[in-house]
Amino acid sequence: MDLLNTLVDKGLRRETPTREEALAVLATSDDDVLDVVAAAGKVRRHWFGRRVKLNYLVNLKSGLCPEDCSYCSQRLGSKADILKYTWLKPDEASQAAAAGVAGGAKRVCLVASGRGPTDRDVERVSDTIKTIKEQNEGVEVCACLGLLSDGQAERLRAAGADAYNHNLNTSEATYGDITTTHTYADRVDTVQKAHAAGLSACSGLIAGMGESDEDLVDVVFALRALDPDSVPVNFLIPFEGTPLAKEWNLTPQRCLRILAMVRFVCPDVEVRIAGGREVHLRTLQPLALHLANSIFLGDYLTSEGQAGKADLEMIADAGFEVEGTDQVTLPGHRAATGGCGSHEGAGCASHEGAGCGSHEGAGCRSHEGGGVCGSAAVPSVDEPRTDLVAVRRRGAGTDLAPNA
Repeated sequence: MDLLNTLVDKGLRRETPTREEALAVLATSDDDVLDVVAAAGKVRRHWFGRRVKLNYLVNLKSGLCPEDCSYCSQRLGSKADILKYTWLKPDEASQAAAAGVAGGAKRVCLVASGRGPTDRDVERVSDTIKTIKEQNEGVEVCACLGLLSDGQAERLRAAGADAYNHNLNTSEATYGDITTTHTYADRVDTVQKAHAAGLSACSGLIAGMGESDEDLVDVVFALRALDPDSVPVNFLIPFEGTPLAKEWNLTPQRCLRILAMVRFVCPDVEVRIAGGREVHLRTLQPLALHLANSIFLGDYLTSEGQAGKADLEMIADAGFEVEGTDQVTLPGHRAATGGCGSHEGAGCASHEGAGCGSHEGAGCRSHEGGGVCGSAAVPSVDEPRTDLVAVRRRGAGTDLAPNA
């Protein structure tokens, strides 16, 4: 296919595709999806080899957010039956982080619900960052705290934060349809503040909220212009009790095309599969590793993910390897530009309540490595997979061991 050959050539040269080419990737048929994956996989391997970076989420403060983001289980007015708790103490957060590090995670993403941190919150998170780094040698830390005020990014950087996440989520044209309590411009401003402070900027999107192909291309091109080190791609988890609970618009093939489009537009950036991979990619998750070079390990903010052991088995079975702490994530030309990229690059990924790169992964209810989800009845491909959405009841904020 001439389109794919052109896009591979451009990706290897770090040349931006045209909007028409990006739209054409999304318009390819299911019959062509393996060709699309193979083409984008060449670009992924050129810049990142067969390495997969593991990231681990720690939800520092869950629920009761004053923002009205329609996709979020922690939003104002949410009736989702999620865990709700106030700030974890530094030692509690460090213990949670240690579970992820022991499971192979290279980066810990510290997330807190809310519009944005107060100066007292920044001090609190700074203490947590220092504790985690003292107790977990070599770990990277990404803070995901919402909208930043002047000087806050610099304080987080001084405390040892490596990165800051704040997602654009969707196109500027449709942003007001999903959130009214802050603006798209507010989000852009926070990403720019993080970048200016020397933090590795991380910003991504959420697919599956009813957006058009044009919206997806718009937000990915906007992200390319912001030049983050990491682009998390979330697939909406339609939580019961949220306004988007009925939005089941994604198929595994559609998810693969979206990831491929992101890779072609952002060829040398860490592309992370964030929330929703278990729910929407399902058994095609291993194929997505040919497109993205980063995933979250275990559970998400308010939802359960695939068992950590199953994540590691999936990576090995697909012929990939977990990226070590001694390996640099980003290609040399990006890693040399400063910020976190100078030693590891990349950022976080969660769309919950102004949170980290992942918007709420959810996933299999089985806690056993490689456990099979659901019953023997096989749902139609067109049916909503509500059976795959499980609220997190373990890990941070509970007395139960985390999934890592």
